Amino acid sequence: MRSAAGTRSADPMALDVRGALREGMARLRAAQVPSSTLAAELLLMHAIGRDRTWLYTNSEAMLDLAASEKYFALVARRAAGEPTQYLTGKQEFWGLEFEVTPAVLIPRPETEHIIEVALERLGPRGIKIDMVTGAPSPRLRIADVGTGSGCLAVALAHELPHAEIFATDISAAALEVARRNAARRGVSDRIHFIETNLLEAVIHESQVTGHEPRLFDLIVSNPPYVARNEAATLPREVRDHEPHAALFGGPTGVEIYSRLIEQAGSLLREGGVLVLELGHNAADEVRRMFHVQPGWVNVSITNDLAGIPRVLAAEHRV
Repeated sequence: MRSAAGTRSADPMALDVRGALREGMARLRAAQVPSSTLAAELLLMHAIGRDRTWLYTNSEAMLDLAASEKYFALVARRAAGEPTQYLTGKQEFWGLEFEVTPAVLIPRPETEHIIEVALERLGPRGIKIDMVTGAPSPRLRIADVGTGSGCLAVALAHELPHAEIFATDISAAALEVARRNAARRGVSDRIHFIETNLLEAVIHESQVTGHEPRLFDLIVSNPPYVARNEAATLPREVRDHEPHAALFGGPTGVEIYSRLIEQAGSLLREGGVLVLELGHNAADEVRRMFHVQPGWVNVSITNDLAGIPRVLAAEHRV
């Protein structure tokens, strides 16, 4: 049946799983929500606490009123533009499930290239046991700048059990989410969370204490890199709901890279590696920054699966 406004309505009490999915998909398609089928599935799974296999092996199971109302409330919010990940409170990254809230950027699949490049650049240093001598490898020290949900820090801690990681973010709320994600994955004891802008607190502490400032073997970052004047071109889910501090990198989107490269250069050990995610069309300009700052060698750029230059890596020589 149709309401006076001309949109389909459904009696939640009369719907089985198949009917709820069909109705949810229809409403999301009508709202031009991308990947409407997947969104409808994920929201129903979240609303009733079941996995996808259960949905399709129990398609005739009837939904009770509370479950139906919860599901269609989520569908309405998604149709209005809220990201599915914020509605379900989770997103997978590097094969691990992360909590996400509106305080953090939603982890993207392309950001996984940072992990791939970092592990490749570390080479034998990334193996816990020396393959020749059998002795434990030296402890790695890693910084994740602008950690957000903690996805990079936690994934690296998961892959590198001999690593100590310093995860920074300017947002206290983001750091709380990152702490919970680290605790959930059992790596809290190896990650230090620091509220600061980029690496400023780390540099300041080394200056105050007089400790050796060259702390890190690896620094990674997915920094804010969207230009302010490109806000209107972003999908509404991103523009209206994800944290602007994690999205926008200045008038042109590349301003933050120069400061980050300079700070990393003062903190990396001999042969230390910096790995950065790149914004759209930023590769050439960011690469030039490494040529004007001293000590950087072996600069390389890795494309993502869509062929877009996505990750820049460089090695620092003291």
